[in-house]
Amino acid sequence: MVHKVFTWRYGGGRVFLCGSFNGWTERIQMINVEGCATVFQRILDLQPGYYQYKYLVDDVWQVDEEQHCVRDGFGMINNVAYVEETEILCPSFSAQSLHQNQGTPSGGSLHKPVFQLPINEIDVLRYRLSLHLSSSTAYDLMPDSGKVIALDVGAAVKQAFHLMYEEGVAVLPLWDEQNTKIVGMLTASDFISILLQLDRNRAILTDEEIEEHTISAWKDIKFRHHREVSGTSQPLCRTALIQAGPDESLKDVALRILHNKISAVPILSSSEDGSCPNLLFIACLSGILKHICRHFRRHLEFLPLLQQPVGNLPLGTWAREIGKSGDRLLLTLRASEPLSSALNLLIQACVSSVPIVDDNGILVDVYCRSDITSLANSNGYTRIQLDQTIISQALEIADVTSQSRYQTCTRFDSLYRVMELLSDQAVRRVIVIEASSRQVEGIITLRDIFSYFLT
Repeated sequence: MVHKVFTWRYGGGRVFLCGSFNGWTERIQMINVEGCATVFQRILDLQPGYYQYKYLVDDVWQVDEEQHCVRDGFGMINNVAYVEETEILCPSFSAQSLHQNQGTPSGGSLHKPVFQLPINEIDVLRYRLSLHLSSSTAYDLMPDSGKVIALDVGAAVKQAFHLMYEEGVAVLPLWDEQNTKIVGMLTASDFISILLQLDRNRAILTDEEIEEHTISAWKDIKFRHHREVSGTSQPLCRTALIQAGPDESLKDVALRILHNKISAVPILSSSEDGSCPNLLFIACLSGILKHICRHFRRHLEFLPLLQQPVGNLPLGTWAREIGKSGDRLLLTLRASEPLSSALNLLIQACVSSVPIVDDNGILVDVYCRSDITSLANSNGYTRIQLDQTIISQALEIADVTSQSRYQTCTRFDSLYRVMELLSDQAVRRVIVIEASSRQVEGIITLRDIFSYFLT
């Protein structure tokens, strides 16, 4: 037999131990450690082997998240311990040493520690999330009521610019009346490309220059430019519309968005007479994430991964000073830099937003791709010269409310909290800051969350 010490460090009135070592049939009362009201211990004589166990604290079942956890055959989370023949009885704890180990002063409140999950447990939790998305369909995201806006490809770019601003959307489906079908999507990135191209031709952007071009004309220019860049004289095939049906799984929809590096897909259903498909709604990652949060909100105790600090997980983009490994480094800009720098960075670096910081790296604001549509307010784009307008002026002209476009967290906030913030459709990124100084340490996007879960 081997002496095995079980310790509960998180307080309570009456604490019991129960586990597979006695067939889960007996609740063994634990003894309060003298001089430390929050710590309970019990020493058992056990045969070498593998045991699952948990604690009953004031009639509530608990696990010690500082120790390894596993899921049993009924889906319940238990602590797990392996008793070796060489294990010896640990020396008695003193109240002083326990308080030192816990990092809290005597009499202070204790926070449950967050343990490092074994790799196989992370895989199990990822699998459970993936399984839920595979069993849910795009139809589950369909709102009970609302409107869906589609824009004719023959409409003027100016009209599209104003419509996206007025409706507060960053993507619009394009309708081809001649072929009676949805043929593409107009995004904020298209407007950035338009403004950059016009700016290269003329320093001042006028309303007339934008108004004289239709959406289809701009799409043709973009297509020809892509063919010139590719260096081929062979005709290029236009990219087919990336879409999904209402019966497709949410996992397939999310992966389609990720793999094609787009922000949303139209959900189309076939009409009964086989004619033009019906546009039901636009599916995006924030809607899928809200579905996940709603499903798992009441089961967080069985998903320790969602309780992990985001700073412990391999997701997001981080400043070099944080020392996290990764292929990407955090890109930031100063408010005094020209607007053209922000627009070029968004397109060339393939990012959706860039934090704006002061000389000390403290967060001032965020400039996002979707902010470009705000320049339609009072025809702001007709008064802007991209190289002579600084970012702070562009944000003032756009008159945006920064907190509606992003939220902040710290490295120690849980993954679930970040997920809930990102499930708000208006919030497409969470800026990670140092709590006291507000220095920017990283950024986490919707794409980061889904890449971590699904790829």
